[in-house]
Amino acid sequence: MSQTVLVSGGSGYIAGFIIQQLLAEGWTVHATVRSLKREAELRPLLGGTPETLRFFAADLMKDAGWAEAMAGCTHVAHVASPLSNIPPRNEDELIVPAREGVLRALSFAKEAGVTRFVQTSSVAAIAYGHGKGHHHFTEADWTNVQSPDAYAYVKSKTIAERAARDWMAANGTGMEFLSINPAAVLGPVWSNDFSASIEIINQLLSGALPGCPDLGFGIVDVRDLADLHVRALTEPGLDGERFIASGPFLKMIDVAAILRARMPLEARRAPTRGLPNWLVRIGARFNPVIKQVVGELGNVRDASADHAFERLGWKTRAPGESIVDCARSLIDRGIVKV
Repeated sequence: MSQTVLVSGGSGYIAGFIIQQLLAEGWTVHATVRSLKREAELRPLLGGTPETLRFFAADLMKDAGWAEAMAGCTHVAHVASPLSNIPPRNEDELIVPAREGVLRALSFAKEAGVTRFVQTSSVAAIAYGHGKGHHHFTEADWTNVQSPDAYAYVKSKTIAERAARDWMAANGTGMEFLSINPAAVLGPVWSNDFSASIEIINQLLSGALPGCPDLGFGIVDVRDLADLHVRALTEPGLDGERFIASGPFLKMIDVAAILRARMPLEARRAPTRGLPNWLVRIGARFNPVIKQVVGELGNVRDASADHAFERLGWKTRAPGESIVDCARSLIDRGIVKV
């Protein structure tokens, strides 16, 4: 394959696996990073040669570097989006860069003659603001950003995807657009720059939690998610599509049980019991991280990936494999001490 693809957020967890697969399949990759100082660290981890993998400095909030990064590209995987493990003081710290970043990438992609643009969105843009209880979601659903349970990250992913689709409707003639909406992304880590989802495994392994709150999430393996991105870049006839990337919904207590069963020595500090909701709510008064998810207690957000299975022939590995591979890599990298 002689095509060239730009992958934004090239130092990030998901982008790294996408880049590795694209290189293995013969693509030339342009990767954006905030600073070219990262190149020396990233190149041996990602592979490729200076001819097949080129790094460009570009920021979501600035025009500088984007034209150079897009030059010669036929495809874009826009993965970059702001993320924080702690709630921002102002939600616009996440919302504005997410929205402006995708609009900036779209604009420069159109100018460069890109033919297909794939945005990494999130199940967060689908599954919030629908009330308490057990819900089953498809790509037809959208998060209600006016809902109290739509916290800053949820709003940022929803608003950014909406903005991208609106921009395409007004300006996108000649360029195809689609989005991929992953659930919690787990699997092996390739650097110390990993997604917030990984922190769940970190917390469970390290014994930081006395028990598991009644919270859960769908799980997708980062390697499967990368494969879905590559399929989305190449499969014809996908303009306007949306693909949920998720396996089964698991509660935190289920994840802890998998860790203890598969890794009894290393996961000996993982909780064996749940935390009562009243205790979590008290904790939310003092901990902003807990506060933003306390509305999730008891909810089941089951998001179906049937569309990706049927339309793209996508497959996912068992969640237990993703959980254990994630845990072992955290231990091997010294991120978790056991």
